[in-house]
Amino acid sequence: IWNNAQWQHGDVWTKLLQTIVMAFLGTMLGGIVAFPLAFFAARNITPSRLVNQVLKRFFDFMRSIDMLIWALFFTRAFGPGPLAGSAAIFFTEVGTLGKTYSEALENIDDKPREGITSTGANGLLVQRYGVLPEVVPVFISQTLYQWESNTRGATIIGAVGAGGIGLKLWEAMRTNSNWANVFYMVLLILLVVFIFDNISNFLRRRLSRTIHDYNRIQAEQG
Repeated sequence: IWNNAQWQHGDVWTKLLQTIVMAFLGTMLGGIVAFPLAFFAARNITPSRLVNQVLKRFFDFMRSIDMLIWALFFTRAFGPGPLAGSAAIFFTEVGTLGKTYSEALENIDDKPREGITSTGANGLLVQRYGVLPEVVPVFISQTLYQWESNTRGATIIGAVGAGGIGLKLWEAMRTNSNWANVFYMVLLILLVVFIFDNISNFLRRRLSRTIHDYNRIQAEQG
């Protein structure tokens, strides 16, 4: 198997790495853009109802368009390849993470903010010390979950030309009579998903304990 050139191990592993990078870049960049927008979308952070509603409807629009549709659009715009896949994941995640981030912000405990405000701190310092310590672990947990999910999603959108192992698998299924090679790629995909699922679960459990400890300390101080 390993010395059989028909199995194209080098190309398969390269495409698999492309899929992982697509999911990582799309998710991380989506999170970076969603992070500041979520503060403007949260009612308890930004008092302007107009700004809140405009951004929330923007998030709804971005996430209501399926990642596969974004992939088809960007494949036509940029041509087949991982750039189209990363862009599709990015646009989807701006909406998804923007919504989850803003909801997390709206559910924070206001006591730390009130305490810091009472010291005369400006708005930026209030957000830095009264909001971020509470929501950053939640944001990271949500982002990790989306990265895990997008690792699977990147395989699917690859089948429509968005690059990665999905495109390689689709081409093999469509043109190759060697179904053992197809099975080999499917096994690799399952292995990667299994590994990332376990890594994500481990990190999110650690973050969950961090959030629990933070809430316990806040309750004791209150």
